[in-house]
Amino acid sequence: MSPTTEELRMLRIGEIAARSGVSVRALRYYEEQGLLDAERTASGQRRYPENAVDRVRFIQQLYAAGLTSKDVLALLPCVHTGVATPAMMALLLEQRGRIDRQIAELSKARERLDEVIRIGRDYVPEVAAAS
Repeated sequence: MSPTTEELRMLRIGEIAARSGVSVRALRYYEEQGLLDAERTASGQRRYPENAVDRVRFIQQLYAAGLTSKDVLALLPCVHTGVATPAMMALLLEQRGRIDRQIAELSKARERLDEVIRIGRDYVPEVAAAS
């Protein structure tokens, strides 16, 4: 399969950082961890394909979900090939279960906070009027 025009367009590290919303330092870290590949120019500057922006955003989502760089590295081949090994599936299901537990805990915290807000509105007239 030949690369698309978008894949052929190469971006500098600052462009990737700006478009993906992460720091240049984070991009260098991703590269050190094997999560992101860069080509080097003759002068040593990093160049990334334009589709690296989506990859960086996905990596950020996985980090935000609590995965480690080691976990992300293990999962990325599955993302690119569409094929998961039993070990990858186990990791994915484990992480999904962990995220589901976090969501449940956050929902409970929000419900408690809503109750405190309701109580506060009942006792502080200016808060009730403002909302």
